[in-house]
Amino acid sequence: MYQLHIANKNYSSWSLRPWVLLTTLGIPFVERKYSFKAYGQNQHFLEFSPTGLVPCLIDSDITVWDSLAIAEYVAEAHPSVWPADKRARAYARSAAAEMHSGFGHLRNVCSMSCGHRVRLHAVDAALQAQLTRLENLWADGLNRFGGPYLAGQQFTAVDAFFCPVAFRVQTYGLTLASHASEYVDRLLALPAMQRWYADALAETDRDDDHESDITRNGVVMQDFRTQPPTI
Repeated sequence: MYQLHIANKNYSSWSLRPWVLLTTLGIPFVERKYSFKAYGQNQHFLEFSPTGLVPCLIDSDITVWDSLAIAEYVAEAHPSVWPADKRARAYARSAAAEMHSGFGHLRNVCSMSCGHRVRLHAVDAALQAQLTRLENLWADGLNRFGGPYLAGQQFTAVDAFFCPVAFRVQTYGLTLASHASEYVDRLLALPAMQRWYADALAETDRDDDHESDITRNGVVMQDFRTQPPTI
């Protein structure tokens, strides 16, 4: 059985991708979760990951790192990871790769924290441009393949790659066109996303670097997480 190594669910957007993919598709795996704080400021997880980063998938004597590589590896045994239709699959792979390598400004300004609600100081032109690109990219998939997911009727890896964006939209109250907002709500309502969210709120350990990222570009209005014990 696969072992999926991840970090804090409140912060780790990269870990969320393969976790929600495997969980939603019913692909069995064992979760191995680690704390960013416990592993130090450099966030290195070299005990199990050759890059010192998460996520990392272990399959017997095979190690697969990087969320996109994990999706492709799992797809070899589970074809439902990607759409069956060739055109939908081409779109899904392209959109997932774009998310994987792009949208850096969105990630930097809106660091993932499931438990916070943050009011940004400003939505600058660069962030708005990336939100507009998201709206257009999602409209393309939803319109071409009929929804309710980006590549058709079934949840696939391309949807998993945008699940962290759904949490960011919720956390930072980002304004999107109606079709994009409805798609975000669809992702947030997934049972796997609800499980991840509940686990994230229940975490009590805090990582200073991630906490600083969250407050750098906005004001925290609410924090729904379980409060850590007083020392």
